[in-house]
Amino acid sequence: MATAEERERQRQAGSFGAAADAYERGRPPYPPEAVAWLVPERARGVVDLGAGTGKLTRALRAPGREVIAVEPSAGMRERFSQVLPGVRVLDGTGESIPVPDSSVDTVVCAQAWHWVDPRRAVPEIARVLRTGGRLGLVWNSRDLSAPWVAGLERILRDYAAAPTEDRQVDRVGAPFGPVERQDFRWSHPMTAEEILDMVASRSYVITLEHAAREELLGRVRGLLDAERPTEMPYVTEGYRAELESL
Repeated sequence: MATAEERERQRQAGSFGAAADAYERGRPPYPPEAVAWLVPERARGVVDLGAGTGKLTRALRAPGREVIAVEPSAGMRERFSQVLPGVRVLDGTGESIPVPDSSVDTVVCAQAWHWVDPRRAVPEIARVLRTGGRLGLVWNSRDLSAPWVAGLERILRDYAAAPTEDRQVDRVGAPFGPVERQDFRWSHPMTAEEILDMVASRSYVITLEHAAREELLGRVRGLLDAERPTEMPYVTEGYRAELESL
């Protein structure tokens, strides 16, 4: 039987469809240099696992490459198809990827590995990868070295703890080789409304009671009115591991 913590985690994991539009407006893309580090140029078949509204998918496309999006939320898949009508998007999860054995060169999971069960997802990803394939994991994190961003973080933590502290990267393991990491610092131009959408699209904000959510967003508006930021500084954390012989 699931614990209360596990049930809350499942509730938050399933919440994104209700905020798909805010997610699309407020979530940042991924810097090209991070994508190039994660995905080999030679990769001809790539699965974007937990694709959301296609924020990473857009950067994965390249001539001669087929990108397949896998996303469990119907709301997210609907928004994805509006944004990227030419890309196939399938209903699936890290534990159940609806593509054949040994059919792709790379599986990339952006902003979502912390939601999967690595015990089941790792062998499933190994199943769909060709020999010598790669798993790439990536997260965009707000750069808290900027004082106003640290202030934003304090507001958010007054209402809920983010469920993303454990990246689960150390649980990749066999049949993958050692996990490499590289960070990329960059800034994404954003309006105040886009920053509000970014906040509103967080799972722990979506699932707040209405009054608490409105209070939180009101405090964020006050901060943005005072600081008037025009961009959001990010640190993109990239991880990659090669599939070894099974």
